[in-house]
Amino acid sequence: MTPAGLPAYGDAGRNVGRGGRLTYRDAMTMMPRPGNHVRPGVAIIGLGIMGTRMMGSLTLSDKFRLVAAWDPSDDARDAAAADYPGLEIVMDAASAIGTAGVDVVYIACPPGAHVEYALMAADAGKAVYCEKPLGVDIAESEQLVQMVSDREVINAVNFPFAAAPSIDFIERELAAGALGDIVGVDLRLHFVPWPRGWQQEATWLRQRTEGGYVREVGSHFVFLIERLFGPAALVESSVAYPQDIDACETHFSASLECAGIPISMSGNSVGVGPDVVEFIIWGSERSIKLDNWAEVSVASGGDWEVQEIHGPDPRQENNTRFFGDLENLIHGRPNTIATFADALSVQRIVESILSADT
Repeated sequence: MTPAGLPAYGDAGRNVGRGGRLTYRDAMTMMPRPGNHVRPGVAIIGLGIMGTRMMGSLTLSDKFRLVAAWDPSDDARDAAAADYPGLEIVMDAASAIGTAGVDVVYIACPPGAHVEYALMAADAGKAVYCEKPLGVDIAESEQLVQMVSDREVINAVNFPFAAAPSIDFIERELAAGALGDIVGVDLRLHFVPWPRGWQQEATWLRQRTEGGYVREVGSHFVFLIERLFGPAALVESSVAYPQDIDACETHFSASLECAGIPISMSGNSVGVGPDVVEFIIWGSERSIKLDNWAEVSVASGGDWEVQEIHGPDPRQENNTRFFGDLENLIHGRPNTIATFADALSVQRIVESILSADT
C-alpha cells in the first residue's frame, strides 16, 4: 500500500503485483528486451538545467531512448520542442509518465516535488531515476524509500561520483592501503555568486526551503564519504544565514565521524574569488586531493602531483558509465548506482547540518 500520508497516483497496474499494484518486476516482463534491439525509453519531468542536460546526454546514449518530457513552464516546453522536434512534449507529469514506450522516469524538478512524481512513476510501474537531494522532508523520504522497497521499484539517484573514474582511482588507492592510516578528511567549499552563474535561472537554489549549496553541493560529498568509508554520523555543526529569512545559508561548518575517521566540512558564499571545491583524504603515507570535482592529485610528503586519469571529456565518460550502470540496474546486474536508500542517508546528514542553531 502507499505509505500513510503520501498520495497514490494513477490507475496503471492496480490489479497486478504486490498490493494490487504493478511492480517494476511485472513491468519488466512487458518491456522490450535488449535482444530485440529496443532501448528502454525515458520520460523527463522538469526541463531546467539538469533536465535539458539529460536530454542532450540521452540523444548521445546507445543504452536509452528519449521519449517524452514535461515542465510546468510554457517557455521550457517550447524550447524543448524546438530543440528536439521528434520528442513528445506533454502538458502534465502524468501524461509524460504514461506516454507509450516510457520505461524510466527521470525527475529533475526542485526537491520538494520529488516524492510526488516518484510516487506517480512507481504507481505506473516505471523505474525512477531522481535528482539529488532525494527530498527536504526526512519523514516523506523515509516513507518513499520504504515504498520503493516494498513494491520492488527500481530506483536510482543522480550522484555522479558513483560512476566517476576519479573515484575509481581513489577507491583503488584505499583498497591497496597506499595511503596508510586514514587520519582525516576535509571538504572546503566557496561559491560567489550562489547560485553559480550557470544556475541563475534556478531561483529556488537561493531559497532556504529547498536550496542552498550544502544541499546542492555538500550532498555529493556526504555521499562520497559514505561510499568510501561507510555510514557517517554528525558530531556537531553550525550554520549562518543572512537577514533575509527566505535566503539560504552563507556559512556552514560540520564535523562528522565515519569508521573512526574525523571529517571536517566547511563552506561560504561571501567575498570575491574563484569557486573552491576541494576534498582531501589525509593519510599517514600518502594523501589524495579531489579538486573541482574531477582533478585528482597525490602527495607523499612533497607537492601535489596531478594524476592523469581522464580522457578529453570527463563528463561524457561519466555519462557513458552511468547509462551502462543504469541498464545493469534495470536488468539486475552488478552496478555502482546510488539508490534512494543511499540518498536518504545523505539527506539525514545534510538536513541535520542545516537545522543547527545559527
